[in-house]
Amino acid sequence: MGCCADMTRKNMEFKPRLILAPLMSAVMVFMVTFVVTFLNLGFDPHFLMQWARAYFISWPIAATTAFFVMPPARRLTDRIIALIDGPQ
Repeated sequence: MGCCADMTRKNMEFKPRLILAPLMSAVMVFMVTFVVTFLNLGFDPHFLMQWARAYFISWPIAATTAFFVMPPARRLTDRIIALIDGPQ
């Protein structure tokens, strides 16, 4: 019973992370690459092509990183909140 419960819990944590990491990183990479491309080039004729290139190179890297960094980041966040809130 304990083994199955652990597998179910881990599966429930895996699915949201599998969806959240690509979605969140897609929005963040969209904004960052757009702004940085604009700052580097301005709105010149090659802007959209350069921005799209930067986006499609960066997004898979960011999504993969987010997927693996999310669990330790969540644990660190919980620890920081516990320190801020103090003993209950």
